[in-house]
Amino acid sequence: MYLADTVIHLAYDPGIKPNGGGLPGLAVLKQVMGSINLFGIIAAVGALAVSAGVWAWGHHSGGHQAEANGKKGVLVSAGAALLLGAANGVVAFFSTLGSQVH
Repeated sequence: MYLADTVIHLAYDPGIKPNGGGLPGLAVLKQVMGSINLFGIIAAVGALAVSAGVWAWGHHSGGHQAEANGKKGVLVSAGAALLLGAANGVVAFFSTLGSQVH
């Protein structure tokens, strides 16, 4: 196979696009993913509350390691909540960006 044939083969567009009605059970899968996302957000709220408590306890008791761990937990749980809340937008953004590659 020549180099030109290889490049043409790699540049071939198979014409595959996302199809919303292609498989049965898509509505159930969307519902399950939404429930998992909600569970993750609820867990992030719990982690944020616990981490804030550890941060406050460490600060008031002079435990510098506990205070640092509490701060770290607050930032991690806030970041997780941000990503979980923005999951649809992030996936849609990169899916659209990926569909523009030619």
